[in-house]
Amino acid sequence: MDLIDAFLYLLGPWPLFLCVLGTALGIIVGAIPGLSGAMLIALTLPLTFKMVPEQAMALLVSMYTGSITGGLVSSVLLRIPGTPSNVVTVFDGYAMAQKGQAGRALGLGVAASFFGAMFAWVALVLLTKPLADIAVRFTPFDYFALVLAALVLISSVSGKSMAKGLLAGMIGVLLAFPGMDDNTGGTRFTMGAWQLTSGFDILPVLVGVFGVGTVMAELVKQHGKTQALVYSSSGLWMKLSEWKAQFWNLLRSSAIGTWIGILPGIGASVGSLVAYTVAKNVSRTPEEFGNGSPSGIVASEAANNATVGGALIPLLAMGIPGSVIDVFLMGALMIHGIQPGPLLFEQHASIVYVIFAACLLSSVLMFGQMYLMIPFLRRVLDVPRQFVLPLIMVFCVVGVFASSNRMFDVWIMLGFGVIGFLMERGGLPLGPFVIGFILAPIAESRLRQGLMMTDGSYLPLLTQPLTLALMIVSVLLLFWPLIRTLLRKRH
Repeated sequence: MDLIDAFLYLLGPWPLFLCVLGTALGIIVGAIPGLSGAMLIALTLPLTFKMVPEQAMALLVSMYTGSITGGLVSSVLLRIPGTPSNVVTVFDGYAMAQKGQAGRALGLGVAASFFGAMFAWVALVLLTKPLADIAVRFTPFDYFALVLAALVLISSVSGKSMAKGLLAGMIGVLLAFPGMDDNTGGTRFTMGAWQLTSGFDILPVLVGVFGVGTVMAELVKQHGKTQALVYSSSGLWMKLSEWKAQFWNLLRSSAIGTWIGILPGIGASVGSLVAYTVAKNVSRTPEEFGNGSPSGIVASEAANNATVGGALIPLLAMGIPGSVIDVFLMGALMIHGIQPGPLLFEQHASIVYVIFAACLLSSVLMFGQMYLMIPFLRRVLDVPRQFVLPLIMVFCVVGVFASSNRMFDVWIMLGFGVIGFLMERGGLPLGPFVIGFILAPIAESRLRQGLMMTDGSYLPLLTQPLTLALMIVSVLLLFWPLIRTLLRKRH
């Protein structure tokens, strides 16, 4: 079976139905606060046992694609990222919605998602083996330097005050420490609570900070009176002039998302963050970012969707999952007796081409289904806020509880909701806080892996070319706001 045969196979009645169903379910689950694509795929995995491998992967890959884009809806309309990869979209998406441009924000996000997915698909088909060979040569110090650069980017997405952004980021880093030390096997900062052995899960933290915190902020506005967003479908379809204006942003952000998706364990949230920051730094109007910039939405959504195709590259070529969802995809392959890795192309070429075809088909379906479903999904704004806010809380509680069946996670969610509310009242941005929380464990793990390999020597940070280059980039990013200010004064 080649790629054309795989497309013809997926256009058959049953495989096509699975792709349509999977994409639609992914969009709906991604749009519901507290739920995630990983949860949907985990619940669906047992149902694929009796399917042939090609049909199972077509269904799961479609869910993967739909869930990443579905999170755009709640990010724009409710200020709650549907998935961790949509965190950066919240910054400008909700700001545009507050200005009465919710339709335009959603339209920009859908178009950027489609472009990013198409770009990554081309890379997936053409560059899987050579790019995977490059990624596998990365040392732990290279990974640490890359994540450190992403952490320093906090200063670029922190709004007007760099100090407040860094402070919020450091709070996120500190709250990422409780749990088990992967290198020693011991626990730390758990305060005797066995439930914290694995640390604070990302889902209750995200839902608490952005979901519960937003509900609390809405309740205290205007002495308990809330102000609903006014939805306008104007701008839902991008004009040709907008495509031209955003072309380089789309291309650059898609390339960034694809490359970061290839790096195992980094994830879509980092891809969208890096693309967003680069877009801001090269923009002629960086002050608009965080206040409703179309370029910010385009950069974030193009990058996070591009990471889907990018993350499949190490999974297929090396047997290394690039994200949490890729772990489930890997499990689905192994359940059917298929081992991802270098021999996959020789032993099971048909499943590789079906995954390639499903990735493209689901992206096309996502583009069409999003435009069909937005008029229905946006109806949440027509419901009076006094009904919407309790409904959001119900979704948050049910989603968090269902992810682990632990009431403890619900209390964690409520606690982080209070933290998010207090931080916003104190003028500390939430974006850097969440980014610091997500990236800190990755940075620590990679650094300690490197130190174990070098008997505790930090010298490779300065002697390895790629690591040194990334460290220099981190320093430049840290002082970039000061450098930019000095350059503006000279001109």
